[in-house]
Amino acid sequence: MISISMPDGCPTKIVFLAYALTRRYNLPMDLFTHNMTERMKSEAPLAARLRPRTLDEFVGQEDIVGPGKLLRRAIESDRLFSSIILWGPPGTGKTTLAMVIANLTKSHFETLSAVLAGKAELRVVIDSAIERRKLYGKRTILFVDEVHRWNKAQQDALLPHVENGAITLIGATTENPYFEVIGALVSRSRVFQLRPLSDENVGVIIERAINDPERGFGKRKILIEHEARNHLINIAGGDARNALNALELAVESTPVGENGEIHITLEIAQESIQRRAVLYDKDGDAHYDTISAFIKSVRGSDPDAALYWLAKMIYAGEDPRFILRRLIILAGEDIGLGEPMGLVVAVAAAQAFDYIGLPEGVYPLVEATLFLATAPKSNSATSYFKAFQLIEKAGITAVPQHLQDATRDGRALGHGKGYQYPHEDPQHFLPQQYLPRDLLGTYFYSPSAQGYEAQVAERLERWRKAQREALGITNIERLPELPQETVMEIKHKHKPT
Repeated sequence: MISISMPDGCPTKIVFLAYALTRRYNLPMDLFTHNMTERMKSEAPLAARLRPRTLDEFVGQEDIVGPGKLLRRAIESDRLFSSIILWGPPGTGKTTLAMVIANLTKSHFETLSAVLAGKAELRVVIDSAIERRKLYGKRTILFVDEVHRWNKAQQDALLPHVENGAITLIGATTENPYFEVIGALVSRSRVFQLRPLSDENVGVIIERAINDPERGFGKRKILIEHEARNHLINIAGGDARNALNALELAVESTPVGENGEIHITLEIAQESIQRRAVLYDKDGDAHYDTISAFIKSVRGSDPDAALYWLAKMIYAGEDPRFILRRLIILAGEDIGLGEPMGLVVAVAAAQAFDYIGLPEGVYPLVEATLFLATAPKSNSATSYFKAFQLIEKAGITAVPQHLQDATRDGRALGHGKGYQYPHEDPQHFLPQQYLPRDLLGTYFYSPSAQGYEAQVAERLERWRKAQREALGITNIERLPELPQETVMEIKHKHKPT
């Protein structure tokens, strides 16, 4: 007896896995096994029963498997010699496409779930593939569902056998394979990105489910209102499985009317699927892409876009403290002295949220978002990285004597001698040397003309002019702004605290 413990979200794959387990372990297809398989098929969820069996039944992804496309030609001619990785959100057809290949290929087809299987199970598949190739000259195609869940060691174990052709890999992943799959495996595979299905695609799948007498509800009289159908399509968010699960719930939970008809109203559809599924994994692409869009919208002074991406993150369950930390960083990096209150507001919002939490804590979060999005912008704080880069290249110069600490050995060594205390002047400014002598006239900081910093620029120019006249500085070097890539490189050299 084989017991399969299925992870959340995988009930529609049970028939496929049962079929694969039968093949892998050479289980005899006796009457009991046959009856069990047939019963599993009939009792499987609608999404599993309705899986396309051929490429002609496949809906969507025309840019990958449409007529004449490379992958379609390879599948139809059974010449899938190169390993492939299918990357896309749930419900877009990754497992379905693998099943279509399994139905069409003459190669031996194996499947593993990276959630359930490890190196031991992989070793069995590989040994069998090598033996099969040696004895019968037969290729083996291995489908690994959720391949990104395997760690580096597990993926490394597969690599040499993909490289020497013993295994042709079909990997399915919801995460970016360029980050979650080892580079050597990606470089030996063709990556195909599957997109969320269009509303038209989902509509076709719903109609097929209603009308198919063999695998769908075609033997029942079902009337689905136009508004109900549109609701299922809209809330499904391009996920065919989500739409079919909602349709199945609506049909199975609605009593048959006196006329023998199952009437699906908008109210029933809304009860069946009340909340749009948002693709958002806190460690995945959607997490990083959405916070990136949010920060770029605030930086770009678009409060409407900022509110949209903020709402998406909160709706998907993102931790507001993560968002607030990013806003504090943005306040220092992108608002700066254009509006010095930006940092104050961001920090205050973070503190306020810690006091009150959700749901009311959304107000200080929104206030900080709107304040920063509509504030004058200045990234002059990145001037620091110019100084860091200069020290990297030229080395560290000794501190001028008059700037050294006089409290420890001023009398013996003269540290601090000659220093002028600025507050002794009525203007609280005295022009004197602060940089090392060979750097006098070097200006790292170039204030912007935005907001408060415009006042800073005017005041600073008076001070710099007075310093040049007092110290006889004739050569001026205003260091140019660094490219963002350079700033990021220097930032990564700082040790996290």
